[in-house]
Amino acid sequence: MTPTAQIPRRKLGTSGLETSLFALGSWHVYDRMHFEDTVQLLRTAVDRGINLFDVGVYSAPGFPPAFTDIIFSAAVRAAQIKRDDYLLSAKLWLEGFDPEHGFRPQLEGALFRVGSEHADLVVLGDLRRDDLELRDLVLSLAELQRDGLIRAWGVNNWSASNVQQLIDIAAAEGVDAPCMAQLKYSVSRRSIPDGAPFQKLWDQGLAMQASDVMEGGYLAGKVATDREVGRDPGGIRQRIINDVPGFVRVAEQLGATPAQLAIAFTLTHEVTANTLFGASSVAQLEANLDSLKLLERSGAATIRELVTPFWADRDVVNPEGP
Repeated sequence: MTPTAQIPRRKLGTSGLETSLFALGSWHVYDRMHFEDTVQLLRTAVDRGINLFDVGVYSAPGFPPAFTDIIFSAAVRAAQIKRDDYLLSAKLWLEGFDPEHGFRPQLEGALFRVGSEHADLVVLGDLRRDDLELRDLVLSLAELQRDGLIRAWGVNNWSASNVQQLIDIAAAEGVDAPCMAQLKYSVSRRSIPDGAPFQKLWDQGLAMQASDVMEGGYLAGKVATDREVGRDPGGIRQRIINDVPGFVRVAEQLGATPAQLAIAFTLTHEVTANTLFGASSVAQLEANLDSLKLLERSGAATIRELVTPFWADRDVVNPEGP
């Protein structure tokens, strides 16, 4: 039997972490699955070389409770996956940040729910408050690092100028800066990661985690979905839906599924440290991993050229970011 190929790993920006090229997300996915299927999915992911699991609870303070992280904790134990075998990525919400206590209470609650003593990576949620001092955030995260509760940190969908402020503050304070920006990046949403403002950050060693790569399922070939889909910067979702048939035809031309083409595109950007996606079955996971084969046989330049017509947010969204 031919050994199964392992997923390559890349350095996560300026941090000391090495992450698999794919990260497995849990945006309410495990809540919808049979538990035994979740166990098999996680076991297969680790066996294939995936070592980064995003188990952030996508439910900010004041929202209904969610249990994906608790299910993940039980499934990891049932799959007999050791803590040293994977990197844990958790979400910290700025809505819950208290300048007096910092992120510690929120992080400790998240770690308790997921059954771990530390997170390897934490990602700050969207910056939607104007009453925060960015220096307070940087110093709170530095304290968590000193206490061994986190190893590295990044941001989710921040503007380039605000990320630069974080980097500058960290340099002035002599502490670690964000190593990664989690950004919406797909064949449809490219203006921010591919734009000049973020290029300046990439040049400083910041890495990208590509997220929302299938636009809630539309770029997997669906023209309708009853699932919750993320925010729609630029109001371009209907354009994306209208593009689905053409996108499917390009994928077929390349001998691939739309999902494989959507994922392969994200890997064509030189600063993509990893691409985040969810999977609800082992078969879906294995199919998504085959996007690497598509990239290898077609090449980055060809893929980027063929999907250019589906760039829906070009000249619509400010490349500076939100």
